[in-house]
Amino acid sequence: GRSVLVFSQFTRMLDRLAADLKKHKIPHIMLTGASKNRGALVKRFQDGEVPVFLISLKAGGTGLNLTRADTVIHYDPWWNSAAEAQATDRAYRIGQTRPVFVYKLLAENTVEEKIHALQLHKRELLQQIYNVAEAKTQKLALDNAALLALLD
Repeated sequence: GRSVLVFSQFTRMLDRLAADLKKHKIPHIMLTGASKNRGALVKRFQDGEVPVFLISLKAGGTGLNLTRADTVIHYDPWWNSAAEAQATDRAYRIGQTRPVFVYKLLAENTVEEKIHALQLHKRELLQQIYNVAEAKTQKLALDNAALLALLD
C-alpha cells in the first residue's frame, strides 16, 4: 500500500535493486540520466501504476513532483546533504496530502556513518549560531570570538 521513492547515487545499485524487485514481482520503474521520457515515468508513478520508483540521485534531484510518494529511502548516503534534501523534497510538494516517511540507510562503522555524524554536528552548530544571532536581534552578525565560542 506504500508509494516509495528509492534514491541511490549509483545506477548499478539501482539495477541490483530492480532485479530484486522483479524477482519478488514488485512493480517498479527507474529513472537515471539515461532514461527517456521522464514525464511519462513520473506520470506512471503519480497515477499509481507502480508502487516503487527507483531514482538516481542526480537524475531525480530537480524538476520532479512526486506527491504520490509517502516513503522516501536514501539507499546510500550522499555526502552533500543539500543534494539529498533536494531529492527528498520531490515528495514534499504542493498537493501532498499524506505524511512522508524518510529513511536513510547507513552501515555501521563506515566512513559514511562518520560523515553523517559530522553533518549532524555541523547542522547543530549552524542552529546554535542562528539562535545566538536571533537572541541578539541581529541577522547572523556574530564576531569571530562568538563563532569560535560555539565550537568549544
